[in-house]
Amino acid sequence: MTSRRHPYTNDDYLLGRLIIPISTDFFSSHLQSNGNDNLIDGLRNQVSQLKSLTLDIGDEIKEHNRFIKDLDNDFDSTWNNLTKSMSRLKMIAMSGNNRYIWYLLLFSLFVFSWIWIIVRF
Repeated sequence: MTSRRHPYTNDDYLLGRLIIPISTDFFSSHLQSNGNDNLIDGLRNQVSQLKSLTLDIGDEIKEHNRFIKDLDNDFDSTWNNLTKSMSRLKMIAMSGNNRYIWYLLLFSLFVFSWIWIIVRF
């Protein structure tokens, strides 16, 4: 005689008097999909944080570029003023009237001395 085997295996779950066939494949696939969903949510959060950080970096770069452009314009205008002043000084020196150069030097010495005294005391 052949023994008749029960249709449910050991992987089945016994609940009360009812035998409910639930395979381990169902649990493992459910756990995997649940775990994958959690991983996807975590990655989604990380991507949104990185996107926000990237946008903030872009704004900061734009602000720094604007600052550098303004600084470059200021340096250009200062350079132009310095060039004009140097050309005027050369013109005064070439004129042969050295008295103005002495006045300029004495005035500069007086101003720097006055500033030094104010800062010192």
